[in-house]
Amino acid sequence: MKLAAHDFGGDGPPHLLLHGAGGAMSAWDSVAPQLNGRCVAVDLRGHGQSPDGPWEWDAVLDDLESTTVQFGLTRPIVVGHSLGGILAGMWARRHPDCPAAVSLDGHRAAATDPANYVRYEQLEADLAKLDAIFAAQQEMITRPDRSITSVWRKSPEFADALPVFAEVTAPFLLVLATKNLPVPPDLVPLLDAHRAGLRRDLPLVCPNVRVHEIDASHGMVSEQPAEVAAIVNDFTRRATA
Repeated sequence: MKLAAHDFGGDGPPHLLLHGAGGAMSAWDSVAPQLNGRCVAVDLRGHGQSPDGPWEWDAVLDDLESTTVQFGLTRPIVVGHSLGGILAGMWARRHPDCPAAVSLDGHRAAATDPANYVRYEQLEADLAKLDAIFAAQQEMITRPDRSITSVWRKSPEFADALPVFAEVTAPFLLVLATKNLPVPPDLVPLLDAHRAGLRRDLPLVCPNVRVHEIDASHGMVSEQPAEVAAIVNDFTRRATA
């Protein structure tokens, strides 16, 4: 599948930029000009100006392979946000010679297995509330359509990408948000327990992954583009030195 893409230009190592679920390549408009290298951002299948198609992880990675060939991106650094961050990990697992990959808060779905939270008394009830919110949001979205979002909600890789990250041998950075997105106040403890579970599990499951915490929410790419770019630049500089 041929994806819609935008070449931001620039000198230096090639970067492939992957947006989050429901996003588009325009998400990188403020970050890409600050990255040290040539940046190409894409609209993933079912998003933005790219065609629709069934969501299969290998097929989506094949889309990205075609994009790198089209733009002549040899061994690109891959930077993804949210869903794109999960894909960045999958790309690096597929390409052990990847010079560097970065996931910007792409790790586990907020509604994931109960074992992935640091437990507290209302876990099951709050998970049901959060799942209902996501289901209501899904009804309001036109792109990607339900054939894609329903696959995500059932996908073990989307629910928990840490086992994928554990198999990455290339230099890999996870930038972890420390602030919550706006949610009803009674769900804040659930999101805090989710983050605590990540902090507990990452060193155990993914000792190969470098973790950098940022004082931002999941929307870090739009909230703090300059700091995000600086974090990525510092990591990729060290990884490729």
